[in-house]
Amino acid sequence: MAREKLTRLTGNGNGNCNNDDCPNVYRTTSGSFVVQGDLSEAFIAPAGEGVVEIPEETLREAFHALGW
Repeated sequence: MAREKLTRLTGNGNGNCNNDDCPNVYRTTSGSFVVQGDLSEAFIAPAGEGVVEIPEETLREAFHALGW
């Protein structure tokens, strides 16, 4: 899925995160979420999956964008 088809919920000018390489949360057209963050080594994910780490503030920003 192209990033342009996602709704970006975070990193829209709040704080120092305005580039595409920042931790972000996106919403898909089906209502699911895609997260972008630093790779984490907290555990080894199953084949085909990945583990990323994003700051709490990024999740709070996403919840606020959704009105939660």
